[in-house]
Amino acid sequence: MPRMEPVDDLPTAMLRVRMSGQDAHYGGNLVDGAKMLQLFGDVGTELSIRLDGDEGLFRAYDNVEFLAPVYAGDFIEASGRITRVGRTSRRLEFEAWKVIVPRPDISDSAADLLEEPVLVCKAGGTCVTLQERQRKGSESNSR
Repeated sequence: MPRMEPVDDLPTAMLRVRMSGQDAHYGGNLVDGAKMLQLFGDVGTELSIRLDGDEGLFRAYDNVEFLAPVYAGDFIEASGRITRVGRTSRRLEFEAWKVIVPRPDISDSAADLLEEPVLVCKAGGTCVTLQERQRKGSESNSR
């Protein structure tokens, strides 16, 4: 397998999503941890587009850690960055942070912005973009 090299100026991406009642899978409106991996997949797709001008294909997650519970109504910021680039493989690192929580004890529409966000999940992963699909130097990579 070809070696991946670290590169300093690789793209980063972030999205913020409110977990809905439909995301809750367990009692007490607890959101399934797989939802964080879905968010990481979306972030990874954006990273691939930014670097290569192509969505690429996610090959594997590794070192997945679920660190805190996520509930319906929580706002999650999922972010990622490419840390290494090979000929077709890209190494990605992801984090998901809880930044806003609902406050049903106050009212059905109250919420608090957390002064200190809570890290709820982190993971690494590998994405592959076939060489013939890489459009390096294209307009999609200049942003």
